[in-house]
Amino acid sequence: MGAAYFYHLTRRPVQDTLPTLLEKARGAGWRIAVRGRDPERLAWLDEILWRGAEESFLAHGLAGGPHDALQPILLTTSEEAANRPTCVMSVDGAAVSPEEVAALERVCILFDGTDAEALQVARGQWKALTAAGCAAQYWSEDSGKWEKKAESGS
Repeated sequence: MGAAYFYHLTRRPVQDTLPTLLEKARGAGWRIAVRGRDPERLAWLDEILWRGAEESFLAHGLAGGPHDALQPILLTTSEEAANRPTCVMSVDGAAVSPEEVAALERVCILFDGTDAEALQVARGQWKALTAAGCAAQYWSEDSGKWEKKAESGS
């Protein structure tokens, strides 16, 4: 059974934090689906990833291409990712189910700590997932470095 890791972004925005988490997930050998709610926002993140440092390039694709199933990282709005991910990274309040958390190695939920609506959505996700018995961790960067602030489940 996997776990949901909540990342409360207060010092660095998603476009700075996401590549770091993707590098760590790829280092673990995971295939990743970055799930968002807005195709235009995912296209923007796609551009950011393409412009990343050459020495740490993250091979990826935007869903809808001919090679989606082969992508190690697939940016998508769909709950059914063609690349068969072992990790889902949810951005901008994209939905995650308890069944996904149970089936995957990891689910990462990144949320903007300066956005009241994003905070409410993340709190709702935490409550729903932990009430369903999912293991969850809450990470904050308030101190300037990532620290685990809460944990629920096994």
